[in-house]
Amino acid sequence: MLSGCAAAHRPGQVGSTGAPQHTPTAAASLTPEQIEQARPGDADWRLSNPGDPEAVQGYADQVSVEPGRPFTLYVSTTAAGFTVSAYRVGWYGGAQARRVWRSGRVAGRVQPAAQIVESTRTVRAGWQPSLRVGTDGWPPGAYLLRLDAENGHQRYVPLIVRSPSAVGRTLLMHAPATWQAYNLWGGRSLYQGEDGAYATRSLAVSFDRPYDDSGAELFLVYERALVVLAERLGIPLAYTTGLDVHRQPQLLRGATTLISPGHDEYWTPQQRAAVTGARDAGSNVAFLGANTCFRRIRYQDGGRTVVCYKSSYAEDPGYRPGTGAATTDFRAAPGADLESSLTGVLYEGYPTDAPYVVRAADHWLYAGTGAKAGDSFPHLVGVEYDRVTPAAPTPRPLEILAHSPLVCEGSPSHSDSAYYTVPSGAGVFASGTMRWVEGLMAGTHDDHGDHGMDARTGAFVTRATSNLLTAFAQGPAGRHLPPPQDNIATYY
Repeated sequence: MLSGCAAAHRPGQVGSTGAPQHTPTAAASLTPEQIEQARPGDADWRLSNPGDPEAVQGYADQVSVEPGRPFTLYVSTTAAGFTVSAYRVGWYGGAQARRVWRSGRVAGRVQPAAQIVESTRTVRAGWQPSLRVGTDGWPPGAYLLRLDAENGHQRYVPLIVRSPSAVGRTLLMHAPATWQAYNLWGGRSLYQGEDGAYATRSLAVSFDRPYDDSGAELFLVYERALVVLAERLGIPLAYTTGLDVHRQPQLLRGATTLISPGHDEYWTPQQRAAVTGARDAGSNVAFLGANTCFRRIRYQDGGRTVVCYKSSYAEDPGYRPGTGAATTDFRAAPGADLESSLTGVLYEGYPTDAPYVVRAADHWLYAGTGAKAGDSFPHLVGVEYDRVTPAAPTPRPLEILAHSPLVCEGSPSHSDSAYYTVPSGAGVFASGTMRWVEGLMAGTHDDHGDHGMDARTGAFVTRATSNLLTAFAQGPAGRHLPPPQDNIATYY
């Protein structure tokens, strides 16, 4: 996120949205995803009483684990004891999660106050372990670990159980670096210090602390609904994180599609190179947010610390002049490398709130939505947005699918949804709005009335996203779908 719009102005037939139907005689041919989704869900996964932050909170010693590998939880609570329940997010007949494990009672205690690394203003909890958790029998997926304290209060700890392979699968690439960048637990994030000022922000943030609010807020807002829909569709899925892609780029090998969720701002150069390489090898890519791949970061402490000095990059001890690896914006010097060369669109700014306006209504993305050219969906564009910027590196041919007029801090502009293909056959889609995944929840009991999006918008986004996921799951889009019709000159 930038500090406002002014700062950002720098150079066929597609499958149904319904759940798959299975008969007992077909059981032998069910995929692991279909078997898992046929299990009964547990609709009580939501928090009912978070209480004060001190009531119960916790974090894990790993962002993701391989199936069967253990992890450690660190919990602080004012209650005498607590339990932990592991909920795997999915469709599950509408329950949207299944409890795969529950701990016994664990004695509670209040852990020490946060520790501060003064040189970088990094907050670390530094707590003692509360319990070791094994994951035998846990399928790959996105998990919410719910802490239930005996004082009646609850919090989440998010965890990804990552897939050992993405070959032939749609890979959901979760964004914990961005979760951590915005995390204000202990009073500091990469955006502000305890006094709310940018000048006192952290220069590096640690995973060794709980997340603020519910404990999993950015996952719940920008990623959960996407997981639920993808699992409902029954397509072959795999799970990973941006940190895992940074460490092991070979994880992308053979994936039919890579999915970047609703807010995926913080990337390393290694992650970006891996995703670009996968695209060029034939993997489709979908960017379902805005402001994607905007900040250039590095990891340290074995991946437990996210470093991003931003405008103070020259003070970063890890910066080596001439390498182009400064922990600042990808588009900024030194080593400017605008994200549009990968995403097709360029982040422009925030805040805005505007209707999403369909233009290429005959595109396969919109099949079955009933949308016509000029139809609009109120509030779907926001709070940050991207647009096609011809002066920036932009793959061609590129087709603008939606071109939505907006005003951002008094300046008129547009948000664009865009689609392009590359010689490998890979298709790349960018929604151009940070609210796309939120739109999947519009008009449901999970949307909390956010932004005023209605059920009509929810149905539109759900069908369009279903079209995208099912089409991309069939392999390189450029080989089986109509090519993009370059229309940039029509709009710019």
